[in-house]
Amino acid sequence: MSQTPGDSVAEAKAALRRRLIAARTAMDETERAAAAADLAGWMSADVPFRLEADVTVCCYASVGTEPATAQMLDALVDRGVNVLLPITPDGPPTALEWARYTGTDGLRTGRFGLSEPTGRRLSNAALEIAEVALIPALAVDRRGVRLGRGAGYYDRSLAATGAELVAVVYDDEVLDEIPADSYDIAVGWSLTPGDGFTRLG
Repeated sequence: MSQTPGDSVAEAKAALRRRLIAARTAMDETERAAAAADLAGWMSADVPFRLEADVTVCCYASVGTEPATAQMLDALVDRGVNVLLPITPDGPPTALEWARYTGTDGLRTGRFGLSEPTGRRLSNAALEIAEVALIPALAVDRRGVRLGRGAGYYDRSLAATGAELVAVVYDDEVLDEIPADSYDIAVGWSLTPGDGFTRLG
């Protein structure tokens, strides 16, 4: 049976995911800690977006080998920003729900082992008021194509938002090109520990 173009894209994405996850696993704790501090530092630098008390930012609580976001979340709160974190609903992949981040004490372990806020749940319509969305990725390319883990929660969630979309990755995870499907939602920015916010596309 011959392959369809969709099959070849899926296989290329799967191979790239394996390589990126292996590279993240090989990082030592000193590298991870330095990256986390640098990401947090960019929140108080000359940010290309307005981050004031009346602004809502969607972000996420990192797990495992992802670029650590705890310091970054607290830096956003210190700026007075309203920060929303995702909650993964039960059932098959669908749009995410959201709740306000109030600190690490207000997090619990949710579905797939993800850290989720315990406050009042908001539907994905909460993204309509967000001005910036800092989202997880395994990599992003210079066109703005983002590689996630493959379930499609973020592609389903971000399709209708007008927020500035920012993929949070390590420095060497900004690639020249990533295989893309028609349903992949492009992002406009990358955020890396070394280079901060970089416009894509």
